[in-house]
Amino acid sequence: MTEAILLVGGKGTRLRPLTVHTPKPMVRAAGVPFLTHQLARARAAGVDHIVLATSYLAEVFEPYFGDGSSLGLHIEYVTEDEPLGTGGAIRNVASRLHSAPDEPVLVFNGDILTGLDIRALVETHERTTADVSLHLTQVTDPRAYGLVPTDETGKVLAFLEKPQTPEEIVTDQINAGAYVFRRSVIDTIPQGRPVSVERETFPDLLAAGAHLQGMVDSTYWLDLGTPAAFVRGSADLVLGRAPSPAIPGRCGDRLVLPTARVAPDAKLTGGTVVGEGAFVAEGARVFGSTILPGAVIEPGAVITDSLIGTRARVGERSILTGTVIGDGAIIGPDNELRDGMRIWCDAQIPAGAVRFSSDQ
Repeated sequence: MTEAILLVGGKGTRLRPLTVHTPKPMVRAAGVPFLTHQLARARAAGVDHIVLATSYLAEVFEPYFGDGSSLGLHIEYVTEDEPLGTGGAIRNVASRLHSAPDEPVLVFNGDILTGLDIRALVETHERTTADVSLHLTQVTDPRAYGLVPTDETGKVLAFLEKPQTPEEIVTDQINAGAYVFRRSVIDTIPQGRPVSVERETFPDLLAAGAHLQGMVDSTYWLDLGTPAAFVRGSADLVLGRAPSPAIPGRCGDRLVLPTARVAPDAKLTGGTVVGEGAFVAEGARVFGSTILPGAVIEPGAVITDSLIGTRARVGERSILTGTVIGDGAIIGPDNELRDGMRIWCDAQIPAGAVRFSSDQ
């Protein structure tokens, strides 16, 4: 097994404003674009050829990763003129694959942070001679996901839509977004139109009698589709809870990148990241948050579980909890921003304009 497809074409609408100027896989997690972690883990598992299926802001990827040689990889780029969905994107890059018809090809979604044992998934695929093998993970509350029940051997029995009633919850296993395809199966996906592997390809293969194998691996798994999840994933990488060989420093309570400046009495904990050229001033406290390159945190600000965009500024004594500040935005002094608030790129909030408590 030497090659893989990474699906990195999504618009990342749930992550806006983080993805206004940056495609979702290129938003920084633990100091580097999230895609770097996926590429490094694939390389560590023995992959040496990766095709990136790009679409939204496709021009950003190649200038950063080049031919992949710095990561020990050979990377190729294929851009969709129109979004083709997960299955359409896989089919669209098929001509760049080198594998023989019966050889395995890995496929990853570009927004999943996982501790999956990639080699074990490939070994399961080969041992069971499956047409497609799927990484399945178990979740406490599966109502937000499609369910994938299997028999006692791991063979997939069905693909069920999100359950609406307790009776419909027949398993806690969900599709975790990593697959191994028999190379020849990729060529059966319709070409030139949008196709969803989850809603069309996999159910159609099952109906046609194909062998779809599930492998349950319930190590670390997180869908980074929302700002809160992205911030949590970055912190978990820094804290060592999520594995990656690409973290630019030692795991611990904080990660301060080269050229960042942090005042001696500022407090950084909970997996906080301070990006290149950013500044955290005296008396500031930052917990479990990501400060992207060039951002400024002024004296006495308190930031918890939040993401501060590139070149953004948070004013003195402002308190941010569970919020996202877009690139270049300015939060004036003495503001309070709470869970779920998103401040758009280059917006400006005057001093004391947003509060959840009195001004005393």
